[in-house]
Amino acid sequence: MKSLAELKAIRDKMKDKVVIREGSSDVRVVVGMATCGIAAGARPVLNAFVEAVNESGLAGTVTVSQTGCIGICQFEPVVEIYEAGEKTTYVKMTPEKAKTVVEKHLKGGNVVAEFTIANYN
Repeated sequence: MKSLAELKAIRDKMKDKVVIREGSSDVRVVVGMATCGIAAGARPVLNAFVEAVNESGLAGTVTVSQTGCIGICQFEPVVEIYEAGEKTTYVKMTPEKAKTVVEKHLKGGNVVAEFTIANYN
């Protein structure tokens, strides 16, 4: 960084990512970030959700956050989506799957059944 203006630009750029993780919206995406989740690749999944929600213009209605152990370590990375009193649990997530979930589920309103725990084989 060479100037205060550069620092301000970095702060403004990162502000969206922090706000999206701390907001309180009707739809919540919760990524399991305990040791087992991180070891299985949860950090890139969390980042992919944050970026895809931001890019899709859903930041005002969707909150992306992290939690500790969800309790189903063998299915990590695990993502739970809470909306309208319902919970959908996605398992064995990847950044690519996260982008699909944002597009089809969060934006399109259709659960991506093949990624859910109910359909895991």
